[in-house]
Amino acid sequence: MAFQVSPGVQVTEKDLTNVVPAVATSIAGIVMAAQKGPVDTITAIASEEELVSIFGEPQSASNHFEDWMAGAAFLGYGNALRVVRPASAAINACTSGTAILIKNNNHWKDGDGSTGPYNTGSASVGQWAARTAGAWGNSLKVAMCPSATEFEQTFSGSAGTLGVSTGTPAAGTTQVGVDNGGGSAGDGGDVYNVGDIVYFQEADGSEYKVTTIVNDTLTLERYGTANTAGGLRSALSAATNVRRRWEFYDQFDGAPGTSTFVQDRTGVSTADEMHIIVIDQDGGITGVPKEILEKWSGVSKISDARSSQGAQNYYVDALYTGSSYIFWMDHPGVSTGYSNTAAEQGTTLYSALSEVITTVSLTSGVDDYALTEGEQKDGIDRFKDTETVDLNLFLCGKADGTKAGNALDMCTDRKDAVAFVSPELTDVVNVANEVTQTSNVKGYFDALTSTSYGMFDSGYKYTYDKYNDSYRWIPLNGDMAGLCARTDLVADAWFSPGGFNRGQIRGVVKLAYNPQKANRDILYRARINPICSFPGQGTILFGDKTAQSKPSAFDRINVRRLFIVLEKAISTAAKFQLFEFNDEFTRAGFRNMVEPFMRDIQGRRGVTDFLVVCDESNNPGSVIDRNEFVADIFVKPARSINFISLNFIATKTGVAFSEVVGA
Repeated sequence: MAFQVSPGVQVTEKDLTNVVPAVATSIAGIVMAAQKGPVDTITAIASEEELVSIFGEPQSASNHFEDWMAGAAFLGYGNALRVVRPASAAINACTSGTAILIKNNNHWKDGDGSTGPYNTGSASVGQWAARTAGAWGNSLKVAMCPSATEFEQTFSGSAGTLGVSTGTPAAGTTQVGVDNGGGSAGDGGDVYNVGDIVYFQEADGSEYKVTTIVNDTLTLERYGTANTAGGLRSALSAATNVRRRWEFYDQFDGAPGTSTFVQDRTGVSTADEMHIIVIDQDGGITGVPKEILEKWSGVSKISDARSSQGAQNYYVDALYTGSSYIFWMDHPGVSTGYSNTAAEQGTTLYSALSEVITTVSLTSGVDDYALTEGEQKDGIDRFKDTETVDLNLFLCGKADGTKAGNALDMCTDRKDAVAFVSPELTDVVNVANEVTQTSNVKGYFDALTSTSYGMFDSGYKYTYDKYNDSYRWIPLNGDMAGLCARTDLVADAWFSPGGFNRGQIRGVVKLAYNPQKANRDILYRARINPICSFPGQGTILFGDKTAQSKPSAFDRINVRRLFIVLEKAISTAAKFQLFEFNDEFTRAGFRNMVEPFMRDIQGRRGVTDFLVVCDESNNPGSVIDRNEFVADIFVKPARSINFISLNFIATKTGVAFSEVVGA
């Protein structure tokens, strides 16, 4: 009891309701090349649609589709996939075409220790870069309108005001001269922009798009019609008035102006806003040329600007936090005025920003689907840390022996995840006969290490690729991991994912290798789980072995996954004993926490019996003096049925069954 000076009642409480927490059992991981998406980071994917949105569609190049579709196959059973796209030769498209890899958002903002950060600019690549590496970024066009003047202008036809110069352009012509404003040749061209929509004060109200500008001469095409050819619909008079507007004028509610942030801060109507638009210029992203991808209305040139809702509104920051397509890399051709020092507020800052419209296409983005062994291992190693990365199932996808070995090593080191491995395509596809297929598959897996943290399958399935309208051979390890995830949903992790109840493989047109009984015997003795098609019964995972060659309880996947659940859950709960006293009170609390959990597992058929020992017998003085705490948890795991014997006995008429039972 705490010290008290005078009589009184002090209330305290102690929580003895600690429980062992539930743990995830269905989180899968995969390493793959991709069309787009963040690099060198773990990305959570919940559906095939999200996989397409973030990493793009499967590509035929370098058989990239095998990894991609193995991941998609898993998502047909579960909804927790973690994807790593390793750094490779893929690079981001950018304005200047200079090669650069921006791995992910953190790389742009903070760098990776050797390259970046880029949040203060990188003039070497121009104004913009695609959000992620890959040739997909070459389809991007970015347009920026920095002021109300550039948004729209009307020019009088009188001399020196940038209307139509002296002369009467004839109907059908595609070139119109504009007055140079009384200055040097080219002044008119400096005011107009390629892409501008122009309107001449004609009776028919026709509009035209500026396609090229040479000095003070505009080349035009008809606008707002399927047939852009034909030039002027009617002749123009000398000194005709002209209205020009930004190419994307119709996409915004009004011109850029003064933000509320600047108005409230300075009390001066000094324009700080700009409009930015991102376009799929050739349809490479959406399938529709010139499709609008993003619009940013009224973002600010002020480095600490905020929106009326309090969000960052400086255009650099707004794009970083909100854009799905581009990173800012450099300001558009100005050396001053884009920072926000005290000296520039309301003066230099604003006056320096009367910039012209910029419209640029991104180029030089490069794909790379052929990952090296080192790149694959780097991706696998992203999953190594058990404290920061939650993982239960690892899909090897398309894997040679090196990749499979690295995956098995990673899961074995973690001791809480299982690697799922299929043979190589050439082992089973277009192989002459089943005997050779069996030999190939066995030879492939014989070379891999023995571990209970792996699970091997027998091959490939033929399935439909809707993205490329073709049928593909893809490895079955995604389905194997998916069956484990589905088993977690309909039963528990300690139930076998094989058999006719929970082992139905989806999306199978046919198998490359459908082993018959004699060959299934060979495979099973070699730690390989056959996947078989049975007429009228579907395609079935017909085994539940781990990759462990030594006979024990851990050569079954249900037992291995049972112990993963027990070890992960109880070790998580045990963290709360750290820095407590190793006395009977603490030990009793631990037993009272673990034993109800084990009884629950027993009631759910995971174990047949258990015993928790945590007392002075395994915590003597020597253990206590070493600041250690020991608990022994004895478990009798439930075993799956692998072999059924049905004995049918005929008996004579008139003989009682009691007479022959046990004979």
